[in-house]
Amino acid sequence: MNFFSYSFIFFLTFPFIKLQTTDIINGTKNLFEFDYPHITILGALTNNEHIKILNEHTNQLYSISLNHEIYLSSQSFILDSNPLLITMKLCEIGNLSHAKAIIAGRGLDENDLTLTAISYVSDFYHIPVLTIASREDLFSDKAFYNFIVRLVPPYLYEADAWFSMIRKLKYTKVVLIYSQDEEGRMVASRFQMLAEDSDIHIERMEEYESNANFTSLISNLTYEDRLLARVFIIHTRIEDTDELLSVIVRLQHLENFVWIINERSLTSNSTALFDGILGVRLHNSFNEENLLIDATKLLMNTFDKFNNHTSLFWDTKIPAINCLSTESWPYGKDLYRELLNASVINGITGNIEFNEEGDRVESLYEIINIQQGQLKVVGNYRSNTSTCYTSSMCRQIIEKTELKLDEQEIIWPNGLRRKPDGIRTRRNVSVVTIAAKPFIFVRSGNDCDPSTEVLCPRKKLNDSINDEYENFCCRGYCIDLLQELSKNLSFAYTLHLVADSKYGSCEKEGDDKHKRWDGMVGELLNYQADMIIAPLTISPERAEDIEFTKPFKYQGITILVKKTTSSSNLASFLQPFERNLWMMVLLSVHVVAVVLYLLDRFSPFGRFRFSSQQKIERGNGLTIEANTEEDALNLSRALWFTWGILLNSGIGEGTPRSFSARVLGMVWAGFAMIMVASYTANLAAFLVLDRPDASISGINDARLRNPQDNFTYATVKGSSVDMYFKRQVEFSTMYRTMESKNYLTAEDAIQDLIDEHLKAFIWDSPRLEYEAAQDCDLVTAGELFGRSSYGIALRKKDAWINPLSHAILSFHEKGFMEKLDNEWIFSKGAKECPDRSSSPATLRVNNMLGVFLLVAGGIFAGFFLLAIEIAFKRRKEKLEKEMEVSRNALLHWRKKIEKRKQRSIVYESDNQQQQQPTADTDSLNELSSNRIDHHKLSNMTNNTTNLIY
Repeated sequence: MNFFSYSFIFFLTFPFIKLQTTDIINGTKNLFEFDYPHITILGALTNNEHIKILNEHTNQLYSISLNHEIYLSSQSFILDSNPLLITMKLCEIGNLSHAKAIIAGRGLDENDLTLTAISYVSDFYHIPVLTIASREDLFSDKAFYNFIVRLVPPYLYEADAWFSMIRKLKYTKVVLIYSQDEEGRMVASRFQMLAEDSDIHIERMEEYESNANFTSLISNLTYEDRLLARVFIIHTRIEDTDELLSVIVRLQHLENFVWIINERSLTSNSTALFDGILGVRLHNSFNEENLLIDATKLLMNTFDKFNNHTSLFWDTKIPAINCLSTESWPYGKDLYRELLNASVINGITGNIEFNEEGDRVESLYEIINIQQGQLKVVGNYRSNTSTCYTSSMCRQIIEKTELKLDEQEIIWPNGLRRKPDGIRTRRNVSVVTIAAKPFIFVRSGNDCDPSTEVLCPRKKLNDSINDEYENFCCRGYCIDLLQELSKNLSFAYTLHLVADSKYGSCEKEGDDKHKRWDGMVGELLNYQADMIIAPLTISPERAEDIEFTKPFKYQGITILVKKTTSSSNLASFLQPFERNLWMMVLLSVHVVAVVLYLLDRFSPFGRFRFSSQQKIERGNGLTIEANTEEDALNLSRALWFTWGILLNSGIGEGTPRSFSARVLGMVWAGFAMIMVASYTANLAAFLVLDRPDASISGINDARLRNPQDNFTYATVKGSSVDMYFKRQVEFSTMYRTMESKNYLTAEDAIQDLIDEHLKAFIWDSPRLEYEAAQDCDLVTAGELFGRSSYGIALRKKDAWINPLSHAILSFHEKGFMEKLDNEWIFSKGAKECPDRSSSPATLRVNNMLGVFLLVAGGIFAGFFLLAIEIAFKRRKEKLEKEMEVSRNALLHWRKKIEKRKQRSIVYESDNQQQQQPTADTDSLNELSSNRIDHHKLSNMTNNTTNLIY
């Protein structure tokens, strides 16, 4: 028969029942003999000792109440195992004592019917009940119990202590086992709310029935492959404790396990409790005696607030509990609200205040560890159960709580002192990777070198029912990293290549909100692999569904291009000056030469003014005039002078003589010095510092931001770089340009770049730095952008996350990662490229080939001019011979003429004697004729001399 049946019988028979009052212990004074306002507390307590304590402290409260205006007394009875009798006693004492509040202790059989009976009366007549013993979770439900205020926390809040303790121990995965009853479900729900969106992941919540097979239950949870947690929280009924704990011991699930049980089981004195169990229990200061004293203080503080209340509240003639009436006390709700808002500072059990459910906010728990069959305190926890509505609000409240745990004092299952990992570590891990130089080098075959290579088969993508694999051998940066991790963390692994050769990108079909990942990420999420070790970028999109370790490689995005070479090697020495400047210099040389010639020619002090003339005898007394100045400044010597000054060559002859020409010569020398110095400086800049370099400046280059048809660039489709450009608004134009040109693999893109089918390839910096180190014709352009990192990927909350992260951080500190960088990324192998950054460039033959060709041209011009000079000389000698013949003929003719003249003179002298007058006349005519002939001969001789010289 349940309590409600008892209650129905009670209200039918109560008017005819003569109540037994032998158990009623009245207060020390009669309530109705004082004129002061007074309050009676009704005590439903466990024993006479508790009744005595209540009476003593109510009398004490009378002497210290404010202004001595409130008299606080008590009327009590001892609780019975029969809830119907409890109800009847409440009605009788309440009606006689006019009690306005009830303090309820623990029932004799510790069942919930004791407080249920009391709460039934209190709810009906709106009388607040302060319970100092009952901790059942169901009394926190205000849908059924509206006037209960508890000074002890319900078992529900031990979930807060579990949560704080697990966080303190740094466990991240738990399995929760709870009984199929109201209390078990409420505790499980509370823990689930706290763990939501936190770093604690509940891998499984297992509810068991009253007739459950515990052997099967524990075996399934501990052997299931997908369950990694080794931290088990058990909330069980007292009657199930022995069997459940015995199964755990029998299955030998002790080492590397953490077992946490609920308070009722922990304090049940079960013989099945084994060493290493953890749990919490309420501090022993929360006993009924101390709580009873704090309850009286709380009620005094509450009633003190009604000091100025209406007199009807203090009226002693109107009982608050009148079981002969169906009317409730009108001030009960006001008194209950004031109780919830009341508090006691520094009570015996600590500070007292309540949340909206009427549960105590602050409580003190002891953390218990079973050691040698005894309960040993290894810490304590002071809770804060303020009202919260979301998991984040509750966690913020819990973070303010106080937890002290001495981990060194804990003995773990199987008598171990070392704290268990709390996770089931897989010792054979399936690892997926992808071919990507220099991180993974792949070659076909199964004859792998065990010192450097690992077998990594790849599944064939076909429609065959039976899976077919191709065998490959893998080596590289990631293989060395995997082997070092395996050695340090003591796990075995099997490696395979991703079937579709993709890193992993997600796509949504239509309105479907479910993500579908391909590539390595898809295999990881589909449990085809446990771990990804590859150059996989940590991106926001991937981090939503998978979890990464600490980065093993920090990198960014850069651009790979082919080096540009000089297009005019033959004219490299002409690059310091523009074409127009060269033309001006050449023109200046010839103009200055002409001006120098003219200045020296027309100056009175020039070398074209002859100082003296001398006669050269030509036989028979004939003379030819000749100039004695051999270094006169003619036009050719003026050109030689200007070129000599410009080219800094020695000038031995043909220098200007006049002052005006010399002034111009000095100005020209200054001009030549400036031009030669400028040319030399620019020549060093163009030739010594002229190195093959990138054709673009970086990501902000105009040819990338403003797409051109003759300049193509791309990345790998579906990669993290592709997603980066898709995500960045400023690169939207570039993304649209590349979208139709992207490659399936980086290898295809790099090959097209080498073959000049692609102008620029945008990809992760480690791979492009490796390619630039291997091929001297390739170079990375600009600074890094879109900085990110590579990490090892696992499923969410995987047990290997923390161990792998710690190992990677250790590798960074020891320099192991730097060693891998130098060995695999920056190593040039057998090919040594010139270091463009630290040493000056060395001039090559093709840089100075134009100068050598100029010298060769000078040699050819010299031989050509030599041929002209030889031809001219021969022509000149021929003319000289002709002139010599003519001169000899002329001299021979002149001699004959002279002889003839002599004979004529002799003949005429003979005739002169005969004919003196006639002879005189003829002699005069002949003399004139001879003078004319002599003048003609002299002119011919001078002309011949001029032709010769």
